[in-house]
Amino acid sequence: MGNKLFQLARDAVYEAEVSAQSEGAETVVEKINKAKNALSSAFANSNFAEHQQLQELQQRLEEIENRFC
Repeated sequence: MGNKLFQLARDAVYEAEVSAQSEGAETVVEKINKAKNALSSAFANSNFAEHQQLQELQQRLEEIENRFC
């Protein structure tokens, strides 16, 4: 089945990326915060390979945040 928290974090970052392309700043900030929380939970429960992928997701999220916050 895989790490559910990892999957939720990946999906949340994707939602933030999609939102950043088509929605207002307020909505994007909400999605960013949701993704941050999901990433935090996933980091605490991830293995080494997932941890590396989560770091990449976090970098993508930071790029979005820099544009909207």
